[in-house]
Amino acid sequence: MSAAIRIVLVSPSHPGNIGAVARAMKTMGLYDLALVTPRRFPHAEATAMAAGADDLLAGAHVCATLDEALAGCRLVIGSSARSRSIRWPQLDTREAARQLIAAREEGPAALLFGPERTGLSNDDLDRCHALVSIPANPDYGSLNLGSAVQVLTYEIRMAVLAQAADGEPDGVAEAQTGRQRLATADEVEGFFSHLERTLHQVDFIDPARPGRVLRRMRRLFARARPEEDEIQILRGILTQVDKAVARGTDATDHEQE
Repeated sequence: MSAAIRIVLVSPSHPGNIGAVARAMKTMGLYDLALVTPRRFPHAEATAMAAGADDLLAGAHVCATLDEALAGCRLVIGSSARSRSIRWPQLDTREAARQLIAAREEGPAALLFGPERTGLSNDDLDRCHALVSIPANPDYGSLNLGSAVQVLTYEIRMAVLAQAADGEPDGVAEAQTGRQRLATADEVEGFFSHLERTLHQVDFIDPARPGRVLRRMRRLFARARPEEDEIQILRGILTQVDKAVARGTDATDHEQE
């Protein structure tokens, strides 16, 4: 499990929280920690709060972008308590844990946490296949970062122990049989960058104001969980559209001459 599920912290501001996260992870048997633009790291307070999980801090991947932190991941679940104007698929903590451990058969999976004060932004959520919320007291649902990671990593560990005791969860083996490898987060991002360029070329979206179109397209593909070869087919279609647009532009230029 340790190398298959990655905990990603986006722009953590307090070094003590990073240490608390490392401690929470190690107690539950998780060791893959990625930090996206941490404000202060490494730091003595992080080491103190890690309470013996110094090896996780030493091995943490410090990344300049979220895309870098998610490279290679085939499932990304974001932790968020905020309501959103555009809804993402919502999971409870146990279903999120089940999906994360099922996904590790195909490659790394990531559990994503946002900055302490603001949580995940919509741009961060664009990288997620689904969201998970901890069912806290509705009158006071404030969990600090270390506590939130502890709750969700506990659920992951319980799901792993249940799988070991009872065999593979119903439906997981059948779903994986004959299935091609899921596209990674970076492959999907490459597709969306290509899609945005093409939609600009055909004037489907305004480059200055793409609006909600691309976000809704992201939700569609997050639900679909495309495979590697499906992403390649889609990129091929976009390439042919690009060529057709270029031919049409060349023809118009010749007519004007």
